[in-house]
Amino acid sequence: MSDVISLSDIGRVFIMGDQQFEALKGVSFGVTAGEFVAIMGASGSGKSTCMNIIGCLDRPTAGEYRLDGLDVGGMDSDQLAAIRNRKLGFVFQGFNLLARTPAVENVELPLVYAGLSSKERRTKALAALEQVGLAGKEFNHSSQLSGGQQQRVAIARALVNSPAVILADEPTGNLDSTTTAEIMNLFTNLNKQGITIIMVTHEQDVAAYAGRRITFKDGQIMTDTRG
Repeated sequence: MSDVISLSDIGRVFIMGDQQFEALKGVSFGVTAGEFVAIMGASGSGKSTCMNIIGCLDRPTAGEYRLDGLDVGGMDSDQLAAIRNRKLGFVFQGFNLLARTPAVENVELPLVYAGLSSKERRTKALAALEQVGLAGKEFNHSSQLSGGQQQRVAIARALVNSPAVILADEPTGNLDSTTTAEIMNLFTNLNKQGITIIMVTHEQDVAAYAGRRITFKDGQIMTDTRG
């Protein structure tokens, strides 16, 4: 099976004044469709830089990155935005929901950018909310939802475009332990349905839900373990 994510000898250098900081040093790995991968490491290890490159939010200084077979290295910012919307679903620690907007309209947002009709958007958004266990909460605003429910809305929004990969950045960082377990079980169930998930976390107990764990240190991969 071909890799949905392929990084080959990726380097990323940041210039700060007259100083250079090498955030990634020759990083190479692939992720096949249907994997659940946790990316781990201390602050400054390179895991967030790697995630930003995977998410087409940043470009590597060296190396090649392919997303679902496409070489994204030479794309301009408009092309990258289109690829992000079509191929990737994002889940963030802070939920990133519009506060005064019903859950269903938050979920519809990626479909607005994709140019779907209002009827198609609503149908897909309602199905995604049902998929994450929020049937009956479709028209609640964020303030009427718990933290765990808000993260479920965010996951539904990530799912609604049927992306190649869901990228989750510290998705349980703002949640208590009980809600964390609920959200991670949801991710596990989505992965069992064949959805590819790449998650950044610094918590070992959260990473344990993933079938594969990649640990970064000083801009390089230290360990890559399965099982």
